[in-house]
Parts: sequence; structure tokens; C-alpha cells
Amino acid sequence: MSRRVLFARVAAVAALVVAAAVVGFTPAYAASVTATFTKTSSWDTGYTAQFSIKNETSAAISGWKVEFDLPAGTTVGAYWDALQTNSSGHHSFTHREYNGTVAPGATVTFGFNASGTASPANCKINGASCAGSPITTTTTTTTTTTTTTTTTPPVTGLPKRVLVGYLHASFANGSGYIRMKDVSDDWDIINLSFAEPTSATSGDLRFAQCPVAECPNVESEAEFIAGIRDKQSKGKKVLISIGGANGQVQLSTAAARDAFVRSASAIIDKYGLDGLDVDFEGHSLSLNAGDTDFRAPTTPVIVNLIQALKTLKARYGAKFVLTMAPETFFVQVGYQHYGGGSGADPRAGAYLPVIHALRDDLTLLHVQHYNSGPIMGLDNQYHFMGGSDFHVSMADMVLAGFPVRGDATKVFPGLRPDQVAIGLPASVNAGNGFTSVAEVQKALDCLMKGANCGSYQPRGVYPNLRGLMTWSVNWDRYNNFEFSRSHRAYLPR
Repeated sequence: MSRRVLFARVAAVAALVVAAAVVGFTPAYAASVTATFTKTSSWDTGYTAQFSIKNETSAAISGWKVEFDLPAGTTVGAYWDALQTNSSGHHSFTHREYNGTVAPGATVTFGFNASGTASPANCKINGASCAGSPITTTTTTTTTTTTTTTTTPPVTGLPKRVLVGYLHASFANGSGYIRMKDVSDDWDIINLSFAEPTSATSGDLRFAQCPVAECPNVESEAEFIAGIRDKQSKGKKVLISIGGANGQVQLSTAAARDAFVRSASAIIDKYGLDGLDVDFEGHSLSLNAGDTDFRAPTTPVIVNLIQALKTLKARYGAKFVLTMAPETFFVQVGYQHYGGGSGADPRAGAYLPVIHALRDDLTLLHVQHYNSGPIMGLDNQYHFMGGSDFHVSMADMVLAGFPVRGDATKVFPGLRPDQVAIGLPASVNAGNGFTSVAEVQKALDCLMKGANCGSYQPRGVYPNLRGLMTWSVNWDRYNNFEFSRSHRAYLPR
């Protein structure tokens, strides 16, 4: 989010749970073509799976087709290395042009993301059992220990549905200053914008109220703090937002990391705030060459930010509210590009390791669905700002999960729905990609109820989606409160 009226900036384009399939008492099989199902990762609401097709015969095969059934409640989302058709839960996957021929003894694979937890049933490959052809009734036992790790909602005191608004606390931005006490009670989380570092690499944050010259009606510091307490007494959460479009934060050293923790704590303590919002944009986050796995980042600015946020969470405890507001380029673009590989921008997908490492501590992720270029969704089609399909497809990616850079071995697991909100401009003045109330609520209908969907069909239905974020409280008032009043009515607490 910027201090100025924003113009289009076109983008350049869970703990993981590893679980092998458990095989019980099974007969021995003759040499045949088999298809073995494995869950490579799983989470509360879904999993990532791989089928391994092995040719155990003495002759090459020139094509394959794997069929199986999934019960109601489990659906296939993104898939790779195969073509898929689906009829009433009966799924058929056929080879691509590059993996149809399987030599004797060779194995090829394809994979998919699933929303829901049921495993395939009635599996067949080329019309025969996926297990192969039985020749005896001899039984053997092969078992694999499955480890499951889940995340649970933190106890933050937030309602089931939230509206998140950024408050121009340190500047006016042409939309007019709003005193803290005058912020509408429709907002559940109020992000004070912004704390910025003394230099891009110092990590030393500063926050000050808007100067009188820019905001003639600014209140005193004592009144400002009293306004925060008033909101908190009504159950609102007031956070300090760090960064913004102008506040580049690069924690490239341990000293910068420690300064970040120290100075963020000082701001939180001074104003008695409930938590922290990470609004890193521009060049704050990028990935070094060779840093290719979001699950084990090595780039200092990434590693140090993760450590700093974990330290703050540990310092303030379970009720500490941690939110993030990345742009689509730093999250959803990771489906196609991650870092500088294949000539991509090194910032592509750079928020993913931070989100993943903090998923147990993260209260809310509200990606900015604006000031974005076209983004490829899980349907492998590009989606454009301004309509319901964009919001459905972008939200679905962080809810269902996706293979990072298309790599089935590196799947970003979906977040819990209560951890996800959709970020929007409050008016046409606030940013590119403004979406009408009707289109926003159409997107919410689709995501939360499975109804009123457009051309994009989400991988699941997410009735516990947390709500909406907007830039900003000030622009909402400038636009006669259209955003807060309309969407508060749609999203009662």
C-alpha cells in the first residue's frame, strides 16, 4: 500500500506433512503395469498426491490411463503431468505427449492437489487393477508410519468474520486524516500505517503521527493512545503495519534483524498494540540464486525476517496478532516462477517461505488483489483484476495450495480458511483493480457457499473464509463508507 494514489504496477508475469500410502495385506502380483498412489503432503483440508506408473512387463507401453473415484467432499484441484476428465467424482488421468511411452522397468509420475481428505478408490490403469494382476494368495505386510501435523486457530479474540482496514496514521494521502477515536466500529482490525526503517537495511523502525502541516486535525499523542484503548475495549485489534510501498525493509544482517525486533517491540509497547502487520513491497524481499526450496530458505533477508517474527510472537504470546499483506507477485506468481530461475524476477514468490514458516503463528494473510498484472490460476489460465473470478482464483491458490514453480515435490500447502482474507481497494482512488460490491460478494458467494461462481471453479468450498481487507479506512470514508457498510452487512460477525 502506498502513501500516494496508486497506479498500476504490472507484475512480471503448513507445515508439510510427508505421508506414504499405507499398504495392508495384499496378494503377490504378476509382471504388469501398476499405478501406486502416495500422499506426498497433507494438511487439515486437503493433500498433494502422486501416482507412480511402473511398467513391470518386458515390453514398452505407448500410453496409459489411470481412473479412480473420489467420494463427495473431496475434489481434484491443480494437477500436472497428465490430462484429466471428471464425471461425478470419477476421475480419468491420461498421459501427456512427453510421458506416454514407458520402457520396461521404467516409471513415470503425475500428481494433483486435492481439497478434502479421502483417498482414491476403485483404481484402474488401462482398464486393469492399479495393483497389477494377482497370481497367488500369499500375503505380505508393508506399512509406513504416517506423521500428521496440523495447525489450530490461535486464541486472538477476533470474531469469525473480520474487516481489516489500513488507517493513514502517519500521513494523509489526499483522502483526509481520521482521528483514531472516529474510526468506524465496522472495522475489526485496524492497521496503523506505517512504521518505516531509518534506512532500507537498518531494520530500525520508526513510527510517528501525521505532522500538523499535513494533517491539521491530528490529535495529540495522548488522545491517539486513548482512541486505541477505546477501540480495544470494543474488541478491536490495533496493529502497527510495517513497510508499505515507500518503506523498504531488508533484514540482510543479524544486526538488522535484532534492530527490527527491538524497534518493533518499542512501538508495540509504547502504544499498547495487539500485534504486527507485515506489508513488505518493492524490493524488501527477494531470493538469492540457488535458493529454490520455500521450505528451507537460505537468503538472509528471508531467514532473518522469519527469525524476527518468531521472536516477536514468542515474546508477546498466543494472543499476538500477526498479519501479512503481500502483493500477488510475491505469492501466487510462485505457481509459475520462484526466484530468479529461468530468467524470472528474483522477487517472484519470495513471500512463500515467510508465510510457510509462520503458518502456525499467522493470524491472517490478506494478499493485495490489486495493482497486479494477470496471474495464472490453478486452472492454468490467466486471470485479470476487477472481477469476481480474479478474487476467487487468487484466494483458491492460498486455500488449496499449489506446487511451487510447478514442482510436484515442492507443494505449498493451503492455509486454513480462517487465516485468509481478500485484499481490495476501497475506491477507484485507492488503487488499480477496484471491484464493485456486487462482484466482491459474488466472489464470496463462490468461495464460501459454492454458489454464484463464474468461469473459475474453486478447488473447494471455504465457509470459514475470514473476511476482507481494504486499503484503506480513509479511502473508504472518502467513498461514503461503501466498502465497510456493504461488506459488514454481508459478513456479520
